[in-house]
Amino acid sequence: MYQKGKTFEEIQIGDTASFTKTISETDIYLYAGISGDFNPVHVDEEYAKTTPFKSRIAHGGLAGSLLAPVLGMKLPGLGTVALEVSQKYRDVVYPGDTVTCEVEVTKKLDRLKAVEMKITWKNQKGKLISKGNCRVLPPAPDA
Repeated sequence: MYQKGKTFEEIQIGDTASFTKTISETDIYLYAGISGDFNPVHVDEEYAKTTPFKSRIAHGGLAGSLLAPVLGMKLPGLGTVALEVSQKYRDVVYPGDTVTCEVEVTKKLDRLKAVEMKITWKNQKGKLISKGNCRVLPPAPDA
């Protein structure tokens, strides 16, 4: 049995949650297959050496996808529906980087029973990879 996520009433401004993952070679190839994005900067080391990055980089969307386990499994958790997500990239992720996606509740919208959060993605050195915002609909209380 799954435990339901936090309801709108249970969530407090300032609540935080995070998810951390090391981005592997396999992750990059699987994401390329799922998304259809086989840009050589992601999958061809020889090509990537000719770019400003000097090596292959992970897809921005792959790092961005680390938001899903935060929202869907932690805060608010099971039963959450994302209504809106915005993300701005600040740096790249290389294979082997460990990325942490963290959310913080910044606003509760009483009329909509929705929650707004700021999002940050940082690498293992604490360097900002990306930042953004989201609006989610937490699970409804049991009827």
